[in-house]
Amino acid sequence: MTELRRYQDPLTIQRVLHSTKTIAIVGLSNNELRASYFVGYYLKRHGYRVIPVNPREPEILGETSYPSLLDVPVPVDLVNVFRAPDALPAIAREAVAIHAGALWCQFGVINEEGAQIAEDGGATVIMDRCLKVEHARYVGRMHWLGFNTHRITSVRAGLQ
Repeated sequence: MTELRRYQDPLTIQRVLHSTKTIAIVGLSNNELRASYFVGYYLKRHGYRVIPVNPREPEILGETSYPSLLDVPVPVDLVNVFRAPDALPAIAREAVAIHAGALWCQFGVINEEGAQIAEDGGATVIMDRCLKVEHARYVGRMHWLGFNTHRITSVRAGLQ
């Protein structure tokens, strides 16, 4: 079982958020009802350059979509992954090949082999966290409203 806490360090998350300008989103959907679309839209709205990586779409969010990370023609600071966990090792290899600084795996995208490939290639790995939620927590509205609790939950009872 993957020890996830090592991939969820708040200071590492904040460093990645503050040092990132260009984000390639692997698995970005053109469907407005999908979480990846909402995250991509949110990130664009907050000033990040978003590069879609989806071989099934020519354009998403008004940006050219590329079939793979290896086809992206500009430097990428962060690779954000919305794919099944078993796709992560191949994506991690591509992220290392393009010299991405970080590999961010969304909720449920947990694969130790992929994380190890990225780390061995010099990339910071964040796993089982939502980029939009963490941005809102540390940089966006939740932070400025004083909700920086380091805990987001839907549980109504038992909060400490």
